[in-house]
Amino acid sequence: MMIRLKNNMKLPEEARWLVPGLQVKRWFALIFLGAVCMTLGVLILFDVKPIFYTMEFIQKVARNVSTEWIAFAVVMFGAGMFFKGWTKTNLSIIDGKDNQTLLEALYRKRKLNRGPKIVAVGGGTGLSMLLKGIKHITNNITAVVTVGDDGGSSGRLRNEMGVLPPGDIRNCIAALADDEDLVTKLFQYRFKSGEGLEGHSFGNLFLTALCSITGDMVRAVKESSNVLSIRGRVLPSTLDDMKLVAEMEDGRIIHGESNIPEAHGKIKRLFTDPQHCRALDDVIAAIKDADLIILGPGSLYTSVIPNLLITEISQEIAKSNAKKIYVCNIMTQPGETDGYSVADHVSALMKHANSKSIIDAVLVNDSMPSNLAKKYQLSGSYPVKLDVENLKKLGVKLFSRKLIEDSKEGLVRHSSNRVARAIYYWFRKENKNDKSHFLAQKEQQK
Repeated sequence: MMIRLKNNMKLPEEARWLVPGLQVKRWFALIFLGAVCMTLGVLILFDVKPIFYTMEFIQKVARNVSTEWIAFAVVMFGAGMFFKGWTKTNLSIIDGKDNQTLLEALYRKRKLNRGPKIVAVGGGTGLSMLLKGIKHITNNITAVVTVGDDGGSSGRLRNEMGVLPPGDIRNCIAALADDEDLVTKLFQYRFKSGEGLEGHSFGNLFLTALCSITGDMVRAVKESSNVLSIRGRVLPSTLDDMKLVAEMEDGRIIHGESNIPEAHGKIKRLFTDPQHCRALDDVIAAIKDADLIILGPGSLYTSVIPNLLITEISQEIAKSNAKKIYVCNIMTQPGETDGYSVADHVSALMKHANSKSIIDAVLVNDSMPSNLAKKYQLSGSYPVKLDVENLKKLGVKLFSRKLIEDSKEGLVRHSSNRVARAIYYWFRKENKNDKSHFLAQKEQQK
C-alpha cells in the first residue's frame, strides 16, 4: 500500500509510521519514555551516577560542539533505532509479513472503522458485487440476504438437509473477505465431479455442516465470517423457511424462485409462503442504526423484493432516517422485468414494500458499450430505459454515473468500485446538502 499525504507527497519508508490516523505514535512515545526511565533506574541502582556523568560528558562536548546539534543527533539516532526495532518486532509477531502489509492493515482498520454504517439489501450476484466495492469504504457493513433461493446447490441442500439456502450468503461472505486469500478461494470452490458432490460448492457444504453443528444458520454464518476475517457481517433476512410465490397477470400462480423466470409472463405481484415471515432481530437493529441503506442491484423479483416482503424490514426501512438509494439494473431480465423502465423498477419496489419512503434516489448507469454484445438481444435482454418524468411523479431523485466495467466484447457488467464510489459520493453530497439546509434554517430563525 502506498501511503501519501494530502498534497500527494510520498513519505519515506520508515516515516510512514508517523502518518496521522494510525494511532501508534503515542504508544511509541510511551514505550520510549518507559525504556529511558527503566535504564536510568538500573544505572542509579548500581551507583553508576548516570545523570551526573552524562551531564559532565555533555558539558565537555558542548565546549566544542553546539549543544543543539548534539541533542538533535542523539534524539534522531535513538528514535531511528527504536522505530527500526519496533517494526522488526511487529514483523516477527506476524510471521514475517512485510512492512507494507502491517502498515496497510493498521491504516485500513483505523480509516474504515470510522466509515458510515451501511445496510445493503438484496441477493444473488448483484449484492456480492456491491459488497466488493463497499468494503473499501467502511467496515461497518451489514449485508441483508434473501433466503428464497431454491435452485442449484442451495436448492438441493435446502430440500435434503432442511437448511436455509446458503448460496447467496456464501457469495456475500466471500465478497467481504480478502479475494486473494486461499481460504476464500476454497470457500468458493465448486465440485465438478463426484457422486453427490457435483455442483455443490465447498462453502455451501461448510455452512450446512456448521448449521447442523450449531443448530443455527446465524451462528454458522458468524463462524464462517470469522474464518475468512470479513469486513462487516452477513445476515439472512429471516430464519423462516421462506418460499417465493408469484401471481402472473394471466392468473397463473408460480411457486419457487427458480420457476418464476421460467414462467415467461408478466408478474402481477410477489408474495411468500408462509405469508408472514419474521425478520431477524439483528437485521432490524442494523436498519435502525444505519446511515445509508442500499437496495440492489440484482434480480428485481427474486433478489431484492423478497427482502421487502418481510413486513418488519420494509416498515423499518420506510421509517429510517438513513439515506436510501436503489441501484437499478442496467439490462432487463427475461422472465422478470421484460420491457421495464427505471420507474417501473422503482414502482415495483414501492408497491411490494407498501411505501414510497423506502427510496430517496435511484442510481442508474449512463454509459453503454458502443458494440453491445448480440447475446443480450438474442436472450431478450435490453437496456433499461430511463423515464425521468415518471421518476419525478414517484418522488425519487435521479443520480446517474458510469457504472459498468470497460469491455471490448460489449459485455455489460457492474464495476464494484464504480458503483461503490458513486454511492459514497451521493451519500456525502446529500449529507452536505442537509447540513447546509439545517444551517440556513437556523440562520433564518435568529
